[in-house]
Amino acid sequence: MKLDAYSHILPRRYFARMRELAVDTAALKRWLELDALHDLDARLRMMDEFGDGYQQVLTLSSPPIERLAAPHESPALARLANESLHELCARHPDRFPAFVASLPLNNPDAALAELAHALDDLGARGVQLFTNVDGKPLDAPEFRGIFAEMARRDLPIWLHPARGAAFADYATEDTSRYEIWWALGWPYETSAAMARLVFSGLLEQHPTIKIITHHLGAMIPFLEGRIGLGWGDQLGSRTAGGDLARLRETVLPHRPLEYFRRFYADTALSGSVGGIRCGLDFFGADHVLFGTDCPFDPEGGPGFIRGTIRALDTLDLADADRARIYHGNILRLMRLPDPVTTRPRRVSS
Repeated sequence: MKLDAYSHILPRRYFARMRELAVDTAALKRWLELDALHDLDARLRMMDEFGDGYQQVLTLSSPPIERLAAPHESPALARLANESLHELCARHPDRFPAFVASLPLNNPDAALAELAHALDDLGARGVQLFTNVDGKPLDAPEFRGIFAEMARRDLPIWLHPARGAAFADYATEDTSRYEIWWALGWPYETSAAMARLVFSGLLEQHPTIKIITHHLGAMIPFLEGRIGLGWGDQLGSRTAGGDLARLRETVLPHRPLEYFRRFYADTALSGSVGGIRCGLDFFGADHVLFGTDCPFDPEGGPGFIRGTIRALDTLDLADADRARIYHGNILRLMRLPDPVTTRPRRVSS
C-alpha cells in the first residue's frame, strides 16, 4: 500500500469559483494546463498506472485562500473547498481515504469555526496552513489558537510554502527573476516558518503537536550542522541588541535542533535519492511520509509519483521502515486504521 500524503487537487466547483475570483487570470496558466489537477476523470486515469495499492490524501492546491478572497469572503471559499474535498472522498473512498481542510486564515475567528466544521462534520483528518498569511508569520498571536486546537485534537497540520514572483530577490528590484522565488524561495519559506515556530516557543508549548513540512523539511536537514552549532551554541553572538542569548533559558529548555527534529516531512523532492536520504538521516523513518506533490511534474501527474517510488525503492531500508514511510506514519498521524494490518485474515477450508 502506498498512501500519498501530499497530493494537490482543485475540485471542480471550487476551481470554477477560484477562476471567478482571480484578479490576474493569466497567472492561472499553470493550473489550467494540468488536467489531473481539476479534472477528476483525468486524475483517476493517471492513478490507474500505479494500481489499487496507490491512494491519495487530498490537499487543496495553492494559491492560498487568503490570496483569492478578502476576509469577509474567504470563509465561504474555504467552506466550498472543504465540502468539495469531502464529496470527492465520499464518492471515491478507495482512491481518496482522507482529505485535509483548508482555512480562511485572513479571518482567524472564522478559521477556527471552519476548522471545527471540517473536522467534526466533514471528517477532515487535519488542516493545511501556508508559511505566511498575506505576509504575516505563523507565530503571530492571532494564529496561536489554530495550533493549540490542532494540538488538543492530536491531528496533523500540513505546512505548505507560499511565495510569489512579487517577492524580489534583491531590495533594489521589484520582482524575482528566473523563478528564484519558487526554486529557492519556497525552501527558504518553509525553513523560515519552521524556525519561527521553534523560536517562538510553540513546539515547547505543544510538545506533541504534529506538523508535516512539505519537501522533506526544505533546507533544515542539509543544514543540520549549521543549526546545531550556530543556533545551539552561538545564538545572539552575531546580532547587536536584543537578548537572544537568554532565549534558551527563558523559552527553549532544549537545544534548537531537538525541536526541528519534532517536525514531520514528506518525500516530495521530485525523485531525488540524495535529498530523501538526507531527510531520512535527519528526521528518521518514523517522521518521514510518502508524498509526491502530484500533479505538478512535467508529465502532469505520474512523473513525481513514479520518480518518488523509484527513489524510495533505491534506498536500503528495512521492510518495516519502508512500510512506515509508504503508509504507516500518515495513517498513525491521522489516527486511521492501517488496512494492511487490520485486513481480515483468510481462513483456509
